[in-house]
Amino acid sequence: MIAALRFFLVFACVSAALSIGVSAVAAHTLTLSVQDAQALAWALDLQRFHALGLLVLVVLARQGRPSAWTLAAGALFVAGTLLFCLNIELRLLHGIEVFRPLVPYGGMAFMAGWVALAVGGWRMQDD
Repeated sequence: MIAALRFFLVFACVSAALSIGVSAVAAHTLTLSVQDAQALAWALDLQRFHALGLLVLVVLARQGRPSAWTLAAGALFVAGTLLFCLNIELRLLHGIEVFRPLVPYGGMAFMAGWVALAVGGWRMQDD
């Protein structure tokens, strides 16, 4: 397995596990406003969804030689998770506001990742 795919696989698994842990902590120990609780739930849902997306990407890439589009999609999913999901979680759980302006770039990275994966899928060679 090429190093990028191994990284995507490990990142996806750790990201999914962290999202479950943060969900449990938030549900049992935190008192958040309704708005903050909804924002945290949305960030955690997107984190889990993109962890699954990364896993699918790894499986697809293992079917053949991963394309530059596939690898770009994986990198964009990782960037989106860091800039969007983890950024919101840090802000709501720890009060870290310094990275808040980067949240929209994380959303854009998620969208660009799906477009890159679609282009990579469209360009796949039939065997």
